[in-house]
Amino acid sequence: MLAPGQGAQTPGMFAPWLEVPGARERIGEWSEVAGLDLKRLGTTADADEIKDTAVTQPLVVALSLLVFEQLARRVELPADLVAAGHSVGELTAAAVVGVLNPNDTIALAAVRGREMATACATEPTGMAAVLGGDQDEVLARLAELGLDPANRNAASQIVAAGPADALDRLVAEPPARAKVARLKVAGAFHTRFMTPARQALADHAARITVNDPRHTLLSNADGAAVGSGAEVLRRLVAQVAAPVRWDKCMAAMRERGVTATIELPPAGPLTGMVKRELKGMTTLAIKKLEDLDAAAELVAARAVGALA
Repeated sequence: MLAPGQGAQTPGMFAPWLEVPGARERIGEWSEVAGLDLKRLGTTADADEIKDTAVTQPLVVALSLLVFEQLARRVELPADLVAAGHSVGELTAAAVVGVLNPNDTIALAAVRGREMATACATEPTGMAAVLGGDQDEVLARLAELGLDPANRNAASQIVAAGPADALDRLVAEPPARAKVARLKVAGAFHTRFMTPARQALADHAARITVNDPRHTLLSNADGAAVGSGAEVLRRLVAQVAAPVRWDKCMAAMRERGVTATIELPPAGPLTGMVKRELKGMTTLAIKKLEDLDAAAELVAARAVGALA
């Protein structure tokens, strides 16, 4: 079960899901928790408004959780379920495996987004995708420029983050055989520049009660399965200012014998990476209501196969 992060959002993405039973009430409840009108933001707000970090993060998590709850009502989740989320999507994954309750998850996402947006305003920083090139050469070039590999999504896809002027130099002089594209984000996520946000998140997290995971949760930090709820929460806090190792999460999926993935809405980015890196994997990105039925059938089929 995969949970996407910031950047997957699209205008109007809540609209079709508000028709499922109880969805409007659930979104209303979470709007109060987040201090945002999630229904309006997810239906009529434009792309510029929902790309604000303070808005995007609780919005994406709310949609993923809403659809996950619908899926869990339709089919029993197998005991050997593996969950992973990218960046803020790891909060969703923590809820999927039962570490966090949904309201605490939304509240944590709102604090995370708000505090990261505040941290971004302190100095000009940003992020850029580096595609292709030799991995060691790419990492060496980033170190030379004082940039961090904030997301290591695959050997050929690394996201650099740091001072805006250093990113300008990276774009002007990229590593050999690599292409660099600036990303439309507010700042250098998952780097030392997010340290103030990490502290604020830690203060909020100290008031949260967690459970140990009921299913396997793969950590963004290193792809390891985390068995303690307290350790999951600690890692969620630290992750704000630490690199996302999605490459290691995918390697762990392969090592654990995962044969199928379902990506929660707003789905697409993680499924694309899985298709490229984990050849032969059955994948399903839930993008519309009909996909929910297909997801339930896939879960049920895999559960029967496991029992056989």
